[in-house]
Amino acid sequence: MRFDVITLFPEMVTSMTAHGVVGRAIDQGLVELVTWNPRDFSTDRHGTVDDRPYGGGPGMVMKVEPLQAAIRAAREAGGPAPVIYLSPDGDVLDGARVTGLSHLGRVILLCGRYEGVDERLIELEVDATLSIGDYVVSGGELPAMIVIDAVARLVPGVLGHAESASQDAFADGLLDCPHYTRPETIGGLQVPTVLLSGDHQAVARWRLQQALGRTRAKRPDLIERRGLSDSEQALLDDYRAGHLN
Repeated sequence: MRFDVITLFPEMVTSMTAHGVVGRAIDQGLVELVTWNPRDFSTDRHGTVDDRPYGGGPGMVMKVEPLQAAIRAAREAGGPAPVIYLSPDGDVLDGARVTGLSHLGRVILLCGRYEGVDERLIELEVDATLSIGDYVVSGGELPAMIVIDAVARLVPGVLGHAESASQDAFADGLLDCPHYTRPETIGGLQVPTVLLSGDHQAVARWRLQQALGRTRAKRPDLIERRGLSDSEQALLDDYRAGHLN
């Protein structure tokens, strides 16, 4: 999986290569991360990439020409790929979109700054716009890093255990179940007995029930969107009645 990132702060994005899952994936050749700085494509000696907005108002707007040149250079270097602009007015990133991106093989991520980018660049070069939530951060770099991390986890071989991604929160449209490790008792709190039983079917049923209960309590919208089978509904009913299997 290759990620090309158009950014004024490449060092911020490439800091991912030194840590964690993405860093290991890059070392193993499973993920490639390439950055393109629009300043390198500016046509004046000052490396200008922004200008005052037409119509007045505070802040600056990123210019079309250097961004367009950077995007086209990225396309030429790695072949055709969708350009995704990170912006609060985009579609909210969710598990389904992450999965879809992981199947593409390559994406170009455009990081805005200041008041955003000239709308004409979006019309000319951008294929989709993504948001990480209904709030504003200082630029597109952090959202791009979130996209990279989330998508990279789904690339085959990136996670150490083959089932890790499939058991993540949202992988089945549900929040994750609670997890425990040693010791068995701490602060007067005990690990649930079922997890010590060695009964793999019972453990799987308990984990599903916990995931259903947590999702119903914290994110009922996910339940409504996903729907439940008859057996899942029965597990959820027992959870809500306090009959934990």
